[in-house]
Amino acid sequence: MARLNVNPTRMELKKLKARLATAVRGHKLLKDKVDEMIRRFSALIRSVKTEREALTDELIACLGSFSLASAQLSPEALALAFSMPSGHIEASFGIDNLLSIEVPTVQIKGVRQTGLPYAYSEVTSEADHAATAMTGVVQKLLALSAKEKTVALLSYEIERNKRRVNALEHIVIPQLQETIRYIKSKLDENERAATIRLLKFKNTSL
Repeated sequence: MARLNVNPTRMELKKLKARLATAVRGHKLLKDKVDEMIRRFSALIRSVKTEREALTDELIACLGSFSLASAQLSPEALALAFSMPSGHIEASFGIDNLLSIEVPTVQIKGVRQTGLPYAYSEVTSEADHAATAMTGVVQKLLALSAKEKTVALLSYEIERNKRRVNALEHIVIPQLQETIRYIKSKLDENERAATIRLLKFKNTSL
């Protein structure tokens, strides 16, 4: 391991020991943070997987009903029937703090059904079911999108902090330790040389 290019003095030794203590402490804190991030990430990814599978089933059912309805109507009649929304969703979007990471939040404030945008006699019951169920699907999609964005941000932060932990563990800390050993050896060598010179001086003066 290459050591740092510093002067082998006691002042530098003191500074490097302080840097080493900070690096070791920072390494422990970062490693603990990464472990907690991984724990939160694992729990969140399981939740997202379950919700996505359930939501996919609901969406497939809605699209199936819509396909049955569209098969019995002309494209013009279908476009006219669904040209207006059947409901209105009010949601607030914000930012939350998760382990010092800014993650998005979505809160559904209310859902207002405005009524089906067509006469019941104009379309089939499958269209009614698809239009009504889609409002619930949209709510769940909003909530799931916030969770998936949180998963992506957590994944990025985990990788970034892992690189920091590895850099501290395999580069910074070994470099500081090697440099400290080098300075100590140089100081010991200088001290021995000074002692020998002092002994020689005493011998010559006697």
